[in-house]
Amino acid sequence: MATDEKRVDEDPGLFERAVGNVEDSATGEAVEILALQDLDPALNAKMHLVNNAIDEIGWTNYHWKLFVLNGFGYAVDSLVLLLQSNIAIPAFKEFGQVGYDNAQTIATYVGMLVGALFWGMSADIIGRRWAFNISLFISAVATIVSGAAPNWASLGFFTAMVGFGAGGNLILDTTVFLEYLPSNKQWALTFLACWWGIGQAVTGFICWGFLVLSRWDSHMDVVPPQWNCESADNCPRDANQGWRYVMYTSGALVFVMSIARVTVVRLQETPKYRLGTGEDAELVETLHSIAKRYNRRCTLTLEKLEACGTVKTAHSEKRYSLQETFIHLSGLFVTMKIGISTALIWLSWTLIGLA
Repeated sequence: MATDEKRVDEDPGLFERAVGNVEDSATGEAVEILALQDLDPALNAKMHLVNNAIDEIGWTNYHWKLFVLNGFGYAVDSLVLLLQSNIAIPAFKEFGQVGYDNAQTIATYVGMLVGALFWGMSADIIGRRWAFNISLFISAVATIVSGAAPNWASLGFFTAMVGFGAGGNLILDTTVFLEYLPSNKQWALTFLACWWGIGQAVTGFICWGFLVLSRWDSHMDVVPPQWNCESADNCPRDANQGWRYVMYTSGALVFVMSIARVTVVRLQETPKYRLGTGEDAELVETLHSIAKRYNRRCTLTLEKLEACGTVKTAHSEKRYSLQETFIHLSGLFVTMKIGISTALIWLSWTLIGLA
């Protein structure tokens, strides 16, 4: 404990002593004090301690597992978002061309928008681990069920549910990976983008097999099953199963990935989330378990974290309340600089979406 049992939030001058002169364990150079120090010095001090502990542990096989499984999630988002554009035309033929022919595209992106907002907020309330696993599972189940849709409207609903899960999973893939990365390996976050292309390629091959290959009967010795209607004039369900097989196959693949996330990595709650909830003992246990498993050094202790005081700005008194939501939203504009950064990031993603 700090001198005279004082804490950082009672004596800001103790910040440097609690953090250990605020040095980066990887480079030994002084770390710039975050602007948040004046708003919540305890959170800032603890954040430095946790970041230095993650740097001390360094890159391990655990990070490779996260890269692969989070990358699977990134590929899944790409995969399921491309499905609707491939199955929309054959499905529209089967359902008698009743309704709006581009409805599946709208349903997907409405679902993504709602999913990103919902899971983005709930991940700070229920935890990264639950949101990380549940969102992908929802995408898997919704993709499979959409293959059995009896009409155009129900297909649009389940397509929106696919987007709802994918929209949340997309943001959590990067968040969970980043919160475990040492500072000198944070460039690896951009490498997750390679999985996006893999997801598009997998979708293309699945659709090629079920929607295109079955039409090459005139050039093949063995006539494949007729899975696609030539026109909407006569398009019964039993002659137009191709797009449904696409959804079943893709959904099964996503489902396997969602199970792998639970059985292969067995993700623990991220240190940064535990920092906000005040679970200091569990945070230290998580980092020490990783360090022990991979024979790495970790000098972070519960006493060091407790010496920093109590985090006050991360959550409200009632976790599941409108006040909790307000706290997380207001945190995006807590200072002028953070507010400008938030607005620019939103603008960037808006322009990317329009493009």
